[in-house]
Amino acid sequence: MTAPKLAQRTYYGKALAQLGRDNPQVVVLDADLAGSTKTISFKKVAPERFIECGIAEADMIGIAAGLAASGKIPFASTFGVFASGRCWEQIRMAVAYANLNVKVVATHCGLSVGPDGATHQALEDVALMRELPNMTVIVPADAYEAFQATLAIADYIGPVYMRMGRSEFPVCTPEEKPFEIGKATVMLKGTDVSLIGCGQMVQACLEAADLLEKEGISAEVINMATIKPLDLDAVYDTAAKTGAVVTAEEHSVIGGLGSAVAEFLSEVRPTPLARVGTYDTFGESGSADELMKKYGLTAADIVREAHNVIEMRDEKS
Repeated sequence: MTAPKLAQRTYYGKALAQLGRDNPQVVVLDADLAGSTKTISFKKVAPERFIECGIAEADMIGIAAGLAASGKIPFASTFGVFASGRCWEQIRMAVAYANLNVKVVATHCGLSVGPDGATHQALEDVALMRELPNMTVIVPADAYEAFQATLAIADYIGPVYMRMGRSEFPVCTPEEKPFEIGKATVMLKGTDVSLIGCGQMVQACLEAADLLEKEGISAEVINMATIKPLDLDAVYDTAAKTGAVVTAEEHSVIGGLGSAVAEFLSEVRPTPLARVGTYDTFGESGSADELMKKYGLTAADIVREAHNVIEMRDEKS
């Protein structure tokens, strides 16, 4: 049975609507993009707790910080390039430094934003948020996980940055599975190579595992939906098992999931590793599928890197 293709932001909106009905402390803020970020779903349920900030993203973060200091649970949403870039100083000082309970949820991240082009394709947002003390960073694998992660971060006390894409893509997680912050999920067990993905690249890792299986190569697939705090036990265990690791993310390899895994393994268990992601570049305008192929973010690219790290491992042994 073919998995349905769903947009994460749609299910983020569904989760917000549920929170609007169930949790009177939740307040939602947007920056003139409620139709695109789907926060409009919350507005329909709890209009008195929806704040339209207009095209004033930095102000939106300051307002969210004030609401958090008053005991509310604010969700502040806009596109990833604005949330992480235009608002970085405000997030650093008013949210992370103050360690306030603000949820910054960014949509339209990664190359799959497509025709909007490089100006709107956030490829560095995880790096910008991951470096901030007190900040938790989450990248759900699909729409179902985005829904569950939204509910989870509403209960979590502390600053959170969650990123999502724009386009529809296949779901690969169970619809009703609760999300646990800081815990990776083994999607497929294997013995020859470890494929660690986040966001829609988890689906690409599963597709790559199918291709590798046809070659007699057993791939372990891990959904690392929490980038910070990284599930160190999961990374260590899979690296110890296979001795060869490939990370995959719709983000720059500088500062994202690949960096986090490489930093950890280099200190505790040096392991042949390859990072699938964008390499020190901006994106461009095009269809999502064309861009993912051009910039090397496909199952075939993961398979190629899997062969490379297996070869490196075997040469060392």
